[in-house]
Amino acid sequence: MTRDYKSTVFLPRTDFPMRGGLPTKEPELLKRWEEMGLFQRLRETAKGREKFVLHDGPPYANGNIHIGHAVNKVLKDVIVRSRQMQGYDSNYVPGWDCHGLPIEWKIEEKYRAEGKDKDEVPLNQFRAECRQFAQKWVDIQAGEFRRLGVEGNWADPYLTMTLPAEAQIVREIHKFAMNGGLYKGAKPVMWSVVEKTALAEAEIEYHDHTSTTVFARFAIWGSPAPEVDDANIVIWTTTPWTLPGNRAIAFGEDIEYAVYKVLAVEEGSLAEVGERLVLATALAEGVFKEAKITDARLLHRFPGSRLAGGYCHHPLTRGGYDFKVPLLAGDFVTTDAGTGFVHIAPGHGEDDFHLGQANGIEVPQTVGEDGRYYDHVPMFAGLRVYTAEGKPGEANGAVLKAFAEVGALLAKGRIKHSYPHSWRSKAPLIFRTTPQWFISMETNDLRRTALQAISDTTWFPAQGENRIRAMIEQRPDWCISRQRAWGVPIALFVRKETGEILRDAEVFARIADIFEKEGSDAWFARPAQDFLGNAHRADDYEQVRDIVDVWFESGSTHAFVLEQRPELKWPASLYLEGSDQHRGWFHSSLLESCGTRGRAPYDAVLTHGFTLDEQGRKMSKSLGNVVAPQEVCDKYGADILRLWVVSTDYTEDQRIGPEIIKYQADHYRRLRNTLRYILGALADYTPAERIAVAEMPELERWVLHRLSELDALVRAKIEAYDFHDLSVAIHNFCAVELSAFYFDVRKDSLYCDAPGSVRRRSVRTVMEHLLSTLTAWLAPILCFTAEEAWLARPEGLAGVEGWTEESVHLRVFPAIPAEWRNDDLAAKWEAIRTVRRTVTGALELERANKKFGSSLQANPTVFVDAATKALLDGVDFAEVCITSQITVTEGAAPDGAFVLPDVAGIAVVPGLAEGGKCERCWKILPEVGTNAAHPTLCLRCAEAVDAEAAF
Repeated sequence: MTRDYKSTVFLPRTDFPMRGGLPTKEPELLKRWEEMGLFQRLRETAKGREKFVLHDGPPYANGNIHIGHAVNKVLKDVIVRSRQMQGYDSNYVPGWDCHGLPIEWKIEEKYRAEGKDKDEVPLNQFRAECRQFAQKWVDIQAGEFRRLGVEGNWADPYLTMTLPAEAQIVREIHKFAMNGGLYKGAKPVMWSVVEKTALAEAEIEYHDHTSTTVFARFAIWGSPAPEVDDANIVIWTTTPWTLPGNRAIAFGEDIEYAVYKVLAVEEGSLAEVGERLVLATALAEGVFKEAKITDARLLHRFPGSRLAGGYCHHPLTRGGYDFKVPLLAGDFVTTDAGTGFVHIAPGHGEDDFHLGQANGIEVPQTVGEDGRYYDHVPMFAGLRVYTAEGKPGEANGAVLKAFAEVGALLAKGRIKHSYPHSWRSKAPLIFRTTPQWFISMETNDLRRTALQAISDTTWFPAQGENRIRAMIEQRPDWCISRQRAWGVPIALFVRKETGEILRDAEVFARIADIFEKEGSDAWFARPAQDFLGNAHRADDYEQVRDIVDVWFESGSTHAFVLEQRPELKWPASLYLEGSDQHRGWFHSSLLESCGTRGRAPYDAVLTHGFTLDEQGRKMSKSLGNVVAPQEVCDKYGADILRLWVVSTDYTEDQRIGPEIIKYQADHYRRLRNTLRYILGALADYTPAERIAVAEMPELERWVLHRLSELDALVRAKIEAYDFHDLSVAIHNFCAVELSAFYFDVRKDSLYCDAPGSVRRRSVRTVMEHLLSTLTAWLAPILCFTAEEAWLARPEGLAGVEGWTEESVHLRVFPAIPAEWRNDDLAAKWEAIRTVRRTVTGALELERANKKFGSSLQANPTVFVDAATKALLDGVDFAEVCITSQITVTEGAAPDGAFVLPDVAGIAVVPGLAEGGKCERCWKILPEVGTNAAHPTLCLRCAEAVDAEAAF
């Protein structure tokens, strides 16, 4: 009776399933981590180590997280976990921006929907509703971030609206007040009519916008250049509504101008035959075309400098604009477009403002915060530039009509161009000169200090340094005031008689102390005298009620997070955000810290790109291409999303979509199957099976060498934040070197060798090292899967040093012994694998031609040169090629032998193995049948069966 030997084969066995079931498994692991207090355990484990602190840039608490949030938080988590496992105390404190216009806007929308006016609600009641709204979204977002596997101090995050945070923010304001860097001044700012506030550069985005254009005549009133007498200067503007604010006209000193006499016009032209127009010669033809002038004679040419000292009438002189309009040289005037003349409205443009200031021209107050002309504006009082909804108002039309009625309109048209919009309301903005609070870039050498700090910081990628440097070099003074309700007030007092800030350290300390106990609501609830104390009379001072820019708040987080939490450190090891934060959080943090502490609050800055769809398009609901992280987690699992994040090159924009996610799921399966195979191979393993490296076969020592190389690479890539290359290297090691080579070669030994054989013990010892290293290296990336694999480790390792940790995340990366490194052995096996590649190529061709099925049916003859023959001596090359037999011959190959074009000197002639088929290992060998006790087995398998029976 034939014996069944199936039960004697040592097949892999593990409870670690092939299918991850991540959407179900991951929440279970999250619950486990919470119950075991993983974050607290990490802190206890790391106590006393060198600190690595990634300071969290605060997301805004006003909606569900999107894919950009997921990219950002996963990258942060991978870095924090990696550093922790490198042996640092890497404590992550998440945080949120809670103040500001987006939240205020949402509460206002609620009031509008109810038919209420927000301004009729008591201020602190309104602020309380903003606070509740922010807290609701903090709680929601925290849950969504935790679902991604992000580990941190979720029990005690930082919020900009907590009492200690508000107190420190106002202390930071006071520091600038005390050092003279803070001042109040009237300057042009980008103003949102819809939101009724100034906006910071980081709150502005540019979109295509269609504007009305106008060519208008300004009659020359007096000039030192007689050639322009009785002529009209022609200006061109894309903002007709600013013309009531005109107070001057700018020209270029080196630009060539000319006086032209109109000789002929088309029907419908507003130009008059015989009139004289002054234009830049380079732009005259374009103006003639727009004004439908068909013929004109050039009368005089002259440089712009000839116009200095001249002035014009305002076209609406009889409507209340009875003043001279001086002609002023401006270095910003070009001949790129228009007429060569720029109309100057000091209240509505930065160049306009500075030119007016330089020439003693008063800034007229023309347009109010709601986008309406003030009541004192002649002819246009009450008309709107933009409505409360951000739509064009009546102003442009009324101005054009007025100019046409007095004969000042030469031509009008429309132009589509890039124009600033609010990133919240999406409404167009206007330039508006208003009194605001500024931090000077020059006082205390803030600009120079910030530029030096940029040089002292390490930037990832390196080009980020040039980007932020250019911004700091060119930026104007920092406008930090906002005319809103929800935020930290600029808690200052200004003497009514002089306009000077009250710089009193005791008053400042009293304000901060009250904020620490009651929050910034106290500024609007308490009498001013409570803050001033007995040394000053409230009647002598104006209490500033503007709130501070939210970028100043977030730029101050280092002061109330890094400095005030003893478990952290200042400066941070790393700031990490999207590349837009060069003008946002990186920027404001740099200026705030340099202005108060003389250096940046970070040692290094890392930026990542934006997330696009698979076609490289921006995601939008209208296109239907939005990928929600919540949906990816529900369908595939967070580990798939985490794998995608590290697999992309974060220095560029990332792409994601259904096909990319499926690709990452396949990528994940290869990694998971590697872990599953290792766990299966270690069934019933105990440390008693371990074998010394020196006793191992070369192939096992080659695997350990590769682990040594990978360990160095993993650590180097973590230092460089190069997770793309790190993930590719680990994946290729698992999929190519392990699964497709080492596991394939050694499964025969693993399944069929005797339990106590040196070779099988060596394989199992290497599998232990593979499980130890791979679970550690993958833990920061696949935080759930690595934990699941760690928990499935062999029971026989329980209690053994290096295997006792309750969670894989409580480990550090294993120390790799120096003796594992063997470059000579690596070179040898690289050459052996090259020869093997030629053999497997020949066998694949034979299999495709149905010459045989399994490679174990083959006995190929390999023709090699002398060096290769020597290389293969002593190597069981049949085992390496997974054939039953193989013949290696030195010499030239016969015609028709299989060769690979890129492998010289190696040729293969396929052949069939001879002998019987071993019922247990399936090899075909002549020795099968020579053992009387086991006539259907090869000698190796017979010995293994007997050894197992004896065991």
